[in-house]
Amino acid sequence: MDRLIFQSLASGSSGNSYYIGTASRGLLIDAGIGARTIRRRLKAIGLDFENLWGILVTHDHADHIRGVGTLAEMFHIPVYATKMVHMGIDRNYGAHPKISMQNRRYVETDNTFSLADFTVTPFMVPHDSMDCVGYALEWNGIRFCIATDVGEPTDEIRRQIGMADYLVIEANHDKNMLENGKYPVLLKKRIASSWGHLSNDVCASLLAENATDRLKHVFLCHLSKENNTPIVAYNTVREVLLKNNIKVGVDFQLSVLERTTASKLYELI
Repeated sequence: MDRLIFQSLASGSSGNSYYIGTASRGLLIDAGIGARTIRRRLKAIGLDFENLWGILVTHDHADHIRGVGTLAEMFHIPVYATKMVHMGIDRNYGAHPKISMQNRRYVETDNTFSLADFTVTPFMVPHDSMDCVGYALEWNGIRFCIATDVGEPTDEIRRQIGMADYLVIEANHDKNMLENGKYPVLLKKRIASSWGHLSNDVCASLLAENATDRLKHVFLCHLSKENNTPIVAYNTVREVLLKNNIKVGVDFQLSVLERTTASKLYELI
């Protein structure tokens, strides 16, 4: 039987895209980098666009949809998103070409559907976009969950973490770096708001409160270039978990995903 694999192709404010599937077929979650870059990074693991069943889109901000129109229209890859996210893609000036009706697939939060070998459940995530969802995907009993651009924890996000074997979760910023950084006051307030982004310490507390014995690996995603570093994010999360008697490397693994380059290839077992 094929093994489930995961790779981040990019994760950060400059662009986001993730591959989840097997060595022969799978899905993209978001396509916020150029189509050529996505193809190059897929080819590095032996895949190409014909190996994709579709693209799951979390929300309509440019760093998550930049390459979606090209993949849909030039390579006929179906795009799965809520009705509101599709509307947001239509309105986003950075998304070209626009997605034709034949390549659109509509999803609804909390409505589970089958997509090739996966069972997929979109769930609501608070963020200042037209709409925003996370995705829980099941494959042969393995549950993979992603929640990026999280304004604040919700009961549904807590529930999804509690069911996950593998989790991709936002650790966007360090609060002190954001507060003392060069961003304008309004931008700082937007990032720190309940519709903005998840800080390292809130992410850590969310994990400490909701991780179960089922959880095997947590991947920290969408780190800010200006207001975070991989070391700061990792250490903050690790220290909060340790204070809650959770040991990284013993209870589950913890990794930080690269912002602008592909991560290592992870086998999910």
